[in-house]
Amino acid sequence: MPVGRKNWAAGLALLALAACARQEAPPDTLTLAPASFSDLPGWTADRVAEAVPALARSCARIRTLPRDRALGLGGTAGDWLPPCDALAGVPAGDDAAARAYFERWFTPFAAGNNGARRGLFTGYYEPELKGARAPSAAFPAPLYKRPPDLVMVELADFGEQWKGQRIAGRVLDGRLKPYEDRAAIEAGALRGKGLELLWVDDPVGAFFLQIQGSGRVTLPDGREVRVGYAGQNGHKYVAIGKELIDRGELRREEVSLQSIRAWLKAHPEQAADLMNRNPSYVFFQELTGDQPNGAQGVPLTPRRSLAVDPKFVPYGMPVWLDAEDPVDTGARLRRLLVAQDTGGAIRGPVRGDVFWGHGPDAERRAGVMKSAGEYWLLLPRGVTPAG
Repeated sequence: MPVGRKNWAAGLALLALAACARQEAPPDTLTLAPASFSDLPGWTADRVAEAVPALARSCARIRTLPRDRALGLGGTAGDWLPPCDALAGVPAGDDAAARAYFERWFTPFAAGNNGARRGLFTGYYEPELKGARAPSAAFPAPLYKRPPDLVMVELADFGEQWKGQRIAGRVLDGRLKPYEDRAAIEAGALRGKGLELLWVDDPVGAFFLQIQGSGRVTLPDGREVRVGYAGQNGHKYVAIGKELIDRGELRREEVSLQSIRAWLKAHPEQAADLMNRNPSYVFFQELTGDQPNGAQGVPLTPRRSLAVDPKFVPYGMPVWLDAEDPVDTGARLRRLLVAQDTGGAIRGPVRGDVFWGHGPDAERRAGVMKSAGEYWLLLPRGVTPAG
């Protein structure tokens, strides 16, 4: 066979294989299967009343929306008003009453990605750092406020097909251009512009604060300042744990917040370069109240708020989770949560990030959580998802 013909045939074979690969990996699609509350593992054992305050906060937000506002597979804002109104009749702390309420007003659906039920569930928390209002040798790392020229665009405003997607940048000559990445900002791109919110004692701690999105900074006089997400530079989040795996520095099963932080501390000469491999950069603002706000615009509830991909799961949706416990080997994490937040790494129909709160136990659980599991979405009764 002539060489040209042979290469042509090989090319056709490669194209065929590529087509097969594409067929084997269809785009992420949320699939829902009707279920009953008896299908939810551990439903009768959970202290479901702890999720009621979280749902009440979401309901307060939903009530501000026009009744005909579409909430994805959750129907419209008007569909949520009856269950939200009924929530006021659930006595605080009464698990039996809360369980009866959810069974009366919601219908569970088993979630899948093209029918595949298993997904990844991680955790996040509020780190605690030491800091000051002014820089010094003890507090060298700045936390920046959102720059006034940063433009963040919710693409869903321009078409429902882009729901859950956003871009960010700055306008130059009438066009939106990418904002500086982490390396440029760390090199001083924002220095001298009066954007420093606080200065903290640990650049590595500041890096992880950006990943978590909110935290608490203790000042030298003992006062505590709470900071939360105010914006992001628009660059894609890159997990540096994968970089360490690729370098052979950590095994996949070893990767956790704690192990990555330990590596950065043990290799200070390489730490800045590794952190800069993640071009995403988060800006902060001072917060009031006891808890950080999630992407839905409501305060998060420790152990009861879940970050999701809003392209597939609408904010405010109650979710029943059944996943591996991040700390207790062999145990299950089975509880009712409410979808109220998102994150750069939270992508896909069966993907979630549990908010654990703050403190050593929250850090311990969030830092090691990479649990296989599945979840059920609780839709208002009478709402039937399309498809």
